[in-house]
Parts: sequence; structure tokens; C-alpha cells
Amino acid sequence: MARKLALRDALREAMVEEMRRDESVFLMGEEVAEYDGAYKVSKGMLEEFGAKRVIDTPIAELGFAGIGVGAAMNGLRPIVEFMTWNFAVLAFDQIVNNAAKTLSQSAGNFKCPIVFRGPSGSAGQLAQQHSQTFESWMANVPGLKVISCVDPADAKGLLKSAIRDDDPVCMMESELLYGFEDEVPEEEYLVPIGVAAVRRQGSDVTLVSFNKMMYPTLEAAEELAKEGVEAEVIDLRTIRPIDYQTVVNSVKKTNRLVVIDESWPLAGVSSEIAYAIQKYAFDYLDAPVTRVNAADTSLPYAPTLVEAYLPNAEKIVKAVKEVMYMKA
Repeated sequence: MARKLALRDALREAMVEEMRRDESVFLMGEEVAEYDGAYKVSKGMLEEFGAKRVIDTPIAELGFAGIGVGAAMNGLRPIVEFMTWNFAVLAFDQIVNNAAKTLSQSAGNFKCPIVFRGPSGSAGQLAQQHSQTFESWMANVPGLKVISCVDPADAKGLLKSAIRDDDPVCMMESELLYGFEDEVPEEEYLVPIGVAAVRRQGSDVTLVSFNKMMYPTLEAAEELAKEGVEAEVIDLRTIRPIDYQTVVNSVKKTNRLVVIDESWPLAGVSSEIAYAIQKYAFDYLDAPVTRVNAADTSLPYAPTLVEAYLPNAEKIVKAVKEVMYMKA
């Protein structure tokens, strides 16, 4: 059976179920307890689990991320919530130099089962310092796993998998879509880390994206269908490890690829996908791989410039027509 849940409620249900299942799991972060979370993801959790397992922290990301890493090394399973991944920049030393390297530096003697989660990417008129997309930053680090999804059912199943994982996991959510509702199964389930999802079947071109860019991508696919172009849409869901095989299999069928990525064009997820396809499916390509990225600049504040900065359905349709050698 399934019922509709908002993304925030699916995430909360995942944490609650895992905290009931395993007493070593706890949540810490800015405003997660008394205020029920900055985005109400942890609403009601303090009341159920108490202040020892739902912990408000100071606005000191480096400090509480370090506490989480130490707790994970000593047998607990912390969930560390950042109010936004933009603030997590202050904690990168703990994430990159400690959490990611604990297993290898200890010759396998210490694991670091910790989840760092919170919203990533743009969220309207938040300007330059609060609108960055961090998937490729974190995915560049060996030792970390990176999840980036907004489908409520996926988010719940992937977060549960992340909490049970013995490696540190970074989970990227979307501030704009915490209220987005979709069907979520009532029964216990997990979504495996590292497996992409095919959201739409198609035969003419492959569209690959993740997180909230899935929605303009699916919108573009519907618009293209009106012109007789059937796009196959793949949601990566996990950025490290990437499910290359699902993308390769699709390109072997469609012979064309457009990658949609909210981050900047240089050294991003779209760059990695483009490289992998030219390596593993070059002989199947009938056109160069094309990317649709954010503009190569910091995000402006003006709403008209925000619209110009981000990928959208119109830009995706134009890119597809280019690889289909159609008039844009």
C-alpha cells in the first residue's frame, strides 16, 4: 500500500523508523529539536526520542560535525543536519579530512557510519552564498557516498539505506521541494545506494539528471513528445557511486545524450557523465553529448536573472533539438 507524503515527511519517517529500530542512531543539528527543524523535517522527534537523541546544536558546523564524526568512530550512528549545505562549507575539514578517511587511515579498524544531510542547490532569491550545488564537490572525495534525490519514496528508502551504511554518506535534498508530495509505500523498504531510476521510457534521446532538475527534465520530455521525439529520462539518485551502466544501456538504445545539471559547467556531474559515455558508449553516439548547466557565474539575486541562470525545460528542449539535428 502507498499513501502520499511530502518530501519532508518521508525523510522524517525514515529517521523515526531507523531510530526506533536502532538505539545507536541519533539526530543533531541547528534547530532540529525545539524548533522541529528549520524545514520541519524533524517535527515531533524531540517529543518521541528526547533531548539525548534529538540534539540542538550551536551555529557551529565545524564543531558539531566533528562531534558527529567522533560519535560514529565510537559505535554510534549520527545523522547530522545542516540547515543548508552552503553552511556545511565550514565543516568540510571534518567531512573530507576525517569522516571520509577514517576507514583507510585506521587500516580498517574504525568505521565512520554517519549521515550528513540538508538542502543543496538554489532556492529562489537567496543570492550567491546560499545557492550553491554541492554534489560534485562531495562526490570528488574517495570514502564518501553521495545521494541526491527529491522523490519522496526514493528519499525515504535511500536515507534508511544511508543510516544503515557503515560509510559516511552525504545526502543532498531540495529546500524548494520539501513540500512536494508523492506516493510512499507504507511497508518497510530500502532503496539501494548506487542504482539509478528510469523515470520515462524513450527511444530517441537519453536525458540524465538528478535532484530538482528532474522536473524540468520531465517537462521537457513531455514537450518533445508533442513533436514526435521520445526521450528516455534517467534519475541518477546517487552521485557516488554513479550507476554508469543504466546510462550506457540507455544511450546504446537512443544514440544521443543530454545531461542536465544544476551546478556550474566546469568539473561537475555532467562532465563526469559525458566523459563516461564517450569512453563506454562512443561507438553508439550519433551526436556529441550535450550538457545543460547553470550559468558559469555566481547566482544573482534578481528573479529575472535567477531564471536566466538555471536550467529549464526550454533550454533542455533546445539542447535535445541540437543533438537531434532539428531546428531549435
